[in-house]
Amino acid sequence: MQYDVIVIGGGVIGCSIARELSRYAGKIALFEREEDVCEGTSKANSGIVHGGYDAAPGTWKAKMNVAGSKMMAALAKELDIDYKQNGSVVVAFSEDGIPHLKELLAQGVANGVEGLEILYGEDCQKLIPNLSDDVVALLNVPSGGIVCPFSLTYAMADNAAVNGVEFCFETEVTGIEKAEEGYVIATNRGTFTTRAVVNAAGVYSDVFHNMVSEKKIHITPRRGQYCLMDKVVGGLVKQTIFQLPTKLGKGVLVTPTAHGNLMIGPNAENLEDKEAVFTTAEGLEDIIRRASLSVKSLPTRQIITSFAGLRAHGDQHDFVLGEPEDAPYFFDAAAIESPGLSSAPAIGVYIAELAAEKLELAKKENFVAERHIAKAFHQMTSEERKAAIAENPAYGNIICRCETVTEAEIVDAIHRPVGAKSLDGIKRRTRTGMGRCQAGFCTPKVTEILRRELGLDYEEITKTGKGSEILDHRNKEVAGK
Repeated sequence: MQYDVIVIGGGVIGCSIARELSRYAGKIALFEREEDVCEGTSKANSGIVHGGYDAAPGTWKAKMNVAGSKMMAALAKELDIDYKQNGSVVVAFSEDGIPHLKELLAQGVANGVEGLEILYGEDCQKLIPNLSDDVVALLNVPSGGIVCPFSLTYAMADNAAVNGVEFCFETEVTGIEKAEEGYVIATNRGTFTTRAVVNAAGVYSDVFHNMVSEKKIHITPRRGQYCLMDKVVGGLVKQTIFQLPTKLGKGVLVTPTAHGNLMIGPNAENLEDKEAVFTTAEGLEDIIRRASLSVKSLPTRQIITSFAGLRAHGDQHDFVLGEPEDAPYFFDAAAIESPGLSSAPAIGVYIAELAAEKLELAKKENFVAERHIAKAFHQMTSEERKAAIAENPAYGNIICRCETVTEAEIVDAIHRPVGAKSLDGIKRRTRTGMGRCQAGFCTPKVTEILRRELGLDYEEITKTGKGSEILDHRNKEVAGK
């Protein structure tokens, strides 16, 4: 099958590019090896919308971070997702750190970040009441924000699909070859031809780049581990608190999440394994110890889960964006690590415009920019809840007690343009299983709804795609043999 553009990778970067490409008249597809979008780095990050002070002026990171962060509020409104400009700070624990704060401030000003200021002494604790008394100064970044990375990715995917992008799941790219016009892409589902390729494959972006270009790049998977705490302590701090960054990244943070939890992490470990997304006891102990330096009485007894993600760190210490000189019509969005989430909207626009101009694709007149979903039941007033139940009785059936998620919301998540097909797909779209009991109560009920709505057998229901089936057999059948 012939496409104009094939996007490889269904994370926040790939989905942002796909959405922006869907503004143009062309045959666009997104190939993702997993059964859903948001299955890699995008499902395992801090959800921070960075101000843009950290990257060196003139780098892709600096340009895309500042541009993307400025786009986020309008994008969140357009796509109907939660975003909060809660502000962030970078703290120093000694006088020796103050010159570094001043360097970050100067970088931020050079990058176009607005509202930056350094506070000293008691002014730091006045800004953040639970801040450690050991903090002697901080850089205040009022433009910083928080967003749900799952919601952002799903929303862009839904909007891209509505505007004509074809999503091909469980489609693993195994080879890319230059052709007379464009590229031939080999996958586990056959061979496809395309005029252009967008490489948004995360920690595997070097693999695909190196298939077509002699100017090689190398990605080091950099693991970061996190702990998530219950909502009862979500208000411990209002701003996102960073420590002074190191050569491995922005350091361990303490932050509220867009949904009201409290989160700490990540640490940074350079690895070789591109699939090493497991946590370690040593890693979790490390982030708890380091996060405890930033705030008073960190409530670690309220930790309800932990997780890890891999960042795609490039040897060049910057994003790799655009066409390699020796591979025309191949567009990299590679080596996207922090601030990748913040940069995603701007990267989407940049890569889509490059590809559309090269391919001479015309802009559509009927592009649908907005995407709306029903208001979450837990956010409704009593009157709104009564009206919702009267219109659809499934709103009266609470499936997840911890997060107050209803049957109606789960059904909606399954039948969206890019809908959920697994327990994790439901979880990240509706927050079932994200509360205190971590799916101990709602899993059987969600399994039943998935089976009913998708027409599957129980044994076909998975946690996150093939190979993660939840049920192996029926006990009564085994017992009767």
